Amino acid sequence: MTFADRLLERAGPLDRTIAFPEGDDPRVAEAAGILAQRSVVRPVLLREGEGGEEGGVGTAGSALQRAAAMLRAGRVDGVVAGAAHTTARVIRTALGDVGLRDGVRTLSSSFFMEVPAFRGSGAEVLTFTDPAVVPRPGPRRLAEIAAEAVRLRRQVVGDEPRVAFLSYSTLGSAGGRSVEAVREAVERFRASHPDVASDGELQADAALVPGVARAKAPDSVVGGGANILVFPNLDAANIAYKLVQRLAGAVALGPILQGLRAPVNDLSRGASSSDIVLVAAITALMASEPG
Repeated sequence: MTFADRLLERAGPLDRTIAFPEGDDPRVAEAAGILAQRSVVRPVLLREGEGGEEGGVGTAGSALQRAAAMLRAGRVDGVVAGAAHTTARVIRTALGDVGLRDGVRTLSSSFFMEVPAFRGSGAEVLTFTDPAVVPRPGPRRLAEIAAEAVRLRRQVVGDEPRVAFLSYSTLGSAGGRSVEAVREAVERFRASHPDVASDGELQADAALVPGVARAKAPDSVVGGGANILVFPNLDAANIAYKLVQRLAGAVALGPILQGLRAPVNDLSRGASSSDIVLVAAITALMASEPG
């Protein structure tokens, strides 16, 4: 069973209602039909120009704001948008009309990458964070991004997170300001999440390949077995996920927004109907745990 199959199978029994504020888009309409037919979620299609009052707020003419108001009022469990709206517009609406969870200071994102077998145990799902929102996170933000990626992975993938903070250095093999920032992020993350296996700074091969980890980081609790990769900045994360997607033939699902009070997820404007179906399933799984 593929990761996509598991998402659809797990989302269905939750019986979540998801709003789609781009109901005029044929891809969104097709995805909504598939979701309803397969009982993955209950889709609510909204269209521009339709008036209405949602949660006591007049929102005529803006379907994205209507969807956010419905989410805020508890009338839907999540929102999926971005087929026609820009990422910036979706994020602004999510932050302004839904807001961050208590205690969260940074909106960030993750991609779920289903990659072909490379560690001898079949295809795997890796989390890449943050490839879409925060350009240059400092140590505090980087630690918080990692914490949100852990929470998201537990909701969506359901396995035990193993976090690697990536760098061009492995446990002191090199130095520099960016390496020091990653080390501080690791310290902060470990202090707040002592129950989560984490390590850094690690080069990507030491984080992912057991043989390399034995040579470069033999005492690492994560080395060679990481499933969450925390990149030092947006440049590195965005370049990496696109390289893995195109060169390794990985399935890339995201960017999934993390840190919000309730789930609002963005789509690529080139998204297919099948992409929309899977992001809706992820959104349903995110709504399974109260903010």
